[in-house]
Parts: sequence; structure tokens; C-alpha cells
Amino acid sequence: MTRAIYSDAISERLPTPLYHQIFLILRGQIQEGRLPPGALVPGEEELARQFNVSRITARRALAELAAEGLVTRGRGRGTHVTARNDPPPVRAGVEGLLENLLAMGLKTQVNLLEFAYEPAPPDVAAALQIQAGEEVQRAVRVRSLEAGPFSYLTTYVPAAIGRKFSRKELASQPMLALLEQSGVRVGGAEQTIAATLADARVAPLLKTAVGAPLLRISRVVQDVAGRPVEYIVGLYRPDRYQFRMSLDRVRGEEQNTWSARVAPAAGGNRPPRTKSRREKIHDR
Repeated sequence: MTRAIYSDAISERLPTPLYHQIFLILRGQIQEGRLPPGALVPGEEELARQFNVSRITARRALAELAAEGLVTRGRGRGTHVTARNDPPPVRAGVEGLLENLLAMGLKTQVNLLEFAYEPAPPDVAAALQIQAGEEVQRAVRVRSLEAGPFSYLTTYVPAAIGRKFSRKELASQPMLALLEQSGVRVGGAEQTIAATLADARVAPLLKTAVGAPLLRISRVVQDVAGRPVEYIVGLYRPDRYQFRMSLDRVRGEEQNTWSARVAPAAGGNRPPRTKSRREKIHDR
């Protein structure tokens, strides 16, 4: 039996319904192994008491777990965690996205949902260092592994570059490969990792629940001259794709820091690059 979860773990002030908040907590415990396969899940009465909700609310939370195949329910037998054989999440270095999957020999499938040329909104224009309203290629893709969809990707490319490859090519090849085939010499990128929640548009495409946590990775790819050539925003299911970073301990005169260690490139031994100040994580 899992440890008690008290009512302050959920809140009526949140936009997510109480039953769905309880569902997310229980689903997290199952995914983390705190409720292993075969374990007895608290019943309606116990959940209602722990979370200070009605039995109807507790019943809906358990029904959502059953609908996702996470538990089986039987009259007189209680609710038990289903035995599952889901593969572990892909754990890739923070340096790349699809490139890491290709290097590990993992096959992905892509579903190109949208492909169009449209005026750049202000945030995209700022990322690509162009004028707002200037034409860009916008594409939306969902990538899947054997376990199911793991990423929802929205890419923006200046129109002059985007018109060098077709919708059909983007549906079958990685964007970076197409950029390089178009004559772009990719030099580097700036990347930000944050957290977000799945909305009603993205959740069904990633086969997750509305309000489920997602990783949000935004990246600006630059050519060797420092000119932005692509802006990509990726939403990732953290149960299917995770980032990992190795750190070196650096001792300084005034304070000690952690500094990111860059892994060698696949298929070769890349010398470590000079560590920048932005890579250091200070102990305060």
C-alpha cells in the first residue's frame, strides 16, 4: 500500500478538476514504481478520506486510471496496478534531440500535421532576428517511438531557406539534414529547457491527459556566421524522453561550481570544448 496522500496535495484553486488532479498523482506513483505492478490501489472510500473529496470524485479518478490501462478493477477484489511491459524512457544527452535518437540507432516515425508559409509572429521574428510579419515556413510534426508518440515539434524557418525543400522531404527527413542539404552550414544553437502542461490540442496527439506535465525545449539554430536559420519548439512526454547531463566539479578561488561535461560525438572522440560561464551551476 502506498503512503497516505493528504488533501493539501490537490487544490480547488487550480483549473484542473479535482478528480483529474488525483488521477495525475496516482499515475505518477505508478510510473515511478511506488505503486508497482500488482499493488493494491487505495479504493474510493480511502481516496475520498485522504483527499477530502466525495466518493464520486474518487471514483472518476480511478476510472481514468482504468481507461488508460494502468489499473484493473474488480468487484470485491479492489483496484490493482496492471502489469505493463512499457520500454524505459529514452535518456539522451542535452546536446541534441532527434540527433541523439539516430545516433543510438532508435527508429522514429514522423507524422507531418501542418506545413505552410505564413507571416512570422513577434516571438518567432525575434528568435529568427527578422521583421515581424516576414514570411516563414511553419511545420508541425509528431514523432513516435515503438512505445508511442513522444514529441510534438513546431519549426519555423525563413521562407528563403524553407523553399529549398518540400513538404514531402520534411515528412521523411530530419530538419537539420534538410538545412545542410540546402547549403546551410550549421554552426551552433541556443537552447532552453522548461516545463509546461499538455493542453487540449496537444494531449490527444501525444496520447496523454490534458494537464499532464511535458518538457518544453526551444532552440534557435544558427549558421557559422551566427545567423538564425531555424526556430524549433518541442513538447516532450517525460515518461518517454528524458534529458541527462554529466557535470564536473570545478573549484574556484571564491566559490565552487558545477560545469557541464560535453559527451563525445557518436562514432568518434570529440575533444572537450572550452567551458563557458553559462554552463556553470553555482552552489549558493
